[in-house]
Amino acid sequence: MLIIPAIDLKDGRCVRLQQGRMESATVFSDDPVAMAKHWSAEGARRLHIVDLNGAVAGRPKNEKVIREIIRAVGEQTPIQIGGGIRDLDTIENYLDAGVNYVVIGTAAVKNPGFLSDACYAFPGHIIAGLDARDGKVAVEGWSKMTGHDVVDLARKFEDYGLEALVYTDIGRDGMMGGVNIEATLKLAQAIRTPIIASGGLNALKDVQAICAKLAPEGVIGAIAGRALYEGAIEFKKAQAAADKAMEKSAGGAADKAAGKG
Repeated sequence: MLIIPAIDLKDGRCVRLQQGRMESATVFSDDPVAMAKHWSAEGARRLHIVDLNGAVAGRPKNEKVIREIIRAVGEQTPIQIGGGIRDLDTIENYLDAGVNYVVIGTAAVKNPGFLSDACYAFPGHIIAGLDARDGKVAVEGWSKMTGHDVVDLARKFEDYGLEALVYTDIGRDGMMGGVNIEATLKLAQAIRTPIIASGGLNALKDVQAICAKLAPEGVIGAIAGRALYEGAIEFKKAQAAADKAMEKSAGGAADKAAGKG
């Protein structure tokens, strides 16, 4: 189970939003590269980078600082990136620069054929991003709601051969109110694609709940943002708690398989 620090970029700075509202941005660092180095040094096994300006504009807008982050930590820490990815050339440019996974959100919803083409062209590197409020999908940096049901779209997308799916509960994102276990569980039980949970992670109990209730259903990671930056969670403790919970779960499964559980 991965605890994945988020680096959300707005105007070249590291920020966090509340429920996806751009006007609610809180600046946590003027040096995103230093922040990426910090999380890498802390032992992060993956970073989640979002180009917020790009998500709204429909094309990369913070590419310079993203490339600096890749040069700084890309060799030791895998990177997944989303925001403004609307064509195959952008994906290829990011992968060539050293990004490991590309997250396609708005374009996947508006043009599923593009997502299918991306999975075919870059197998093993494509993650779909589904951002939802009350079960309905949002697009364009969460600024517009659609009528699409998140479970229905996820089922459609998984046929394309996704590497994983990032599921964000917009109502929880940046609010530090806890992960929406129920909604994430419903999605995880509906599809086979590995899921990365996002939105609301706030305490070690959230990490433990994800490991206990969601990991057995195919949730492989959780993105942490504001809680890390405001000190509600210490990254090392969170990842250690996740590792411990997963070891305990694996041990219990092994015992059961051996007829001891």
